[in-house]
Amino acid sequence: MLERKVATVFGGSGFIGRYVVQRLAQQDYVVRVAVRDPAGARFLQTQGRVGQIVPLAAPITDAAAVARAVEGAEVVVNLIGILYERRAGDFDRLQGQAPGEVARAAKAAGATSFVHVSAIGADAASPSLYARSKAAGEAGVRAAFPEATILRPSVVFGPEDEFFNRFAAMARLPFMPVVAGATRFQPVYVGDVADAVAAALARPEARGKTYELGGPRVMSMREVLRFILDTTRRRRPMVDMPMGLMRFQAGLLQKLPVPPLTQDQLLLLERDNVVGEGVPGLADLGIAAKAVETVVPGYLKRFRPGGGRREAA
Repeated sequence: MLERKVATVFGGSGFIGRYVVQRLAQQDYVVRVAVRDPAGARFLQTQGRVGQIVPLAAPITDAAAVARAVEGAEVVVNLIGILYERRAGDFDRLQGQAPGEVARAAKAAGATSFVHVSAIGADAASPSLYARSKAAGEAGVRAAFPEATILRPSVVFGPEDEFFNRFAAMARLPFMPVVAGATRFQPVYVGDVADAVAAALARPEARGKTYELGGPRVMSMREVLRFILDTTRRRRPMVDMPMGLMRFQAGLLQKLPVPPLTQDQLLLLERDNVVGEGVPGLADLGIAAKAVETVVPGYLKRFRPGGGRREAA
């Protein structure tokens, strides 16, 4: 019998994870989806053959469960990440400490390849807790698994994203609020990020390197919002919001169970989120980046007047 190829994906039920799991299944891996809630990851099983995709309980706080999840795995991918803290210290626990713990377990289990998905803007000196935790996670991975590949995407877009979809919903308001309108982004398609993970696992030359992933177009926040208004066919004035007011509002909103905005996110918005000059990227992994214009309009149609079923008069 042929020996099975096993891949373990931590955080595989999330936005990026579902695409990564699909790519690995297509490459004939048996994919273990290591998550807190295996029942919530069962929808992924339709992306492979019967028994090929296996959700399993592996809370990152349970070292024994993490070790079982990577046992016998040839490749390990870490996608664990959050946009806001439910409890104080979540950034440090899940993004700062957990990546190193997963990498150590993968190394001890004899995995040959490890890919860690971080974020552009990871910086130990950043005022943002999110950015500092991302930098700590990268350092932990490098210390435990020096030949790991680190991928740093810019803002990731796709049908399930929380970026274009969120602002498209806001386009229904009487005006479009603009926060940090000059800040630049380089949105990258989620499918391209998943392809980058697969390429990093397959290419020996990718080991030990860090890649920054961005799409073909750099857009300011104001340009992003204008694109969304044009795509959803909403005529709304764009109103610049004072940062002081937004900090006050974010301080209130971040107390909600699912905050639409936090003060830490405002700190991130004060810095550009684009691929660094001379840093390896998608092209170095053999991937031609998809443009925002070719993907986003397809899933933002539902935000048009009439839900995309009819055009506004």
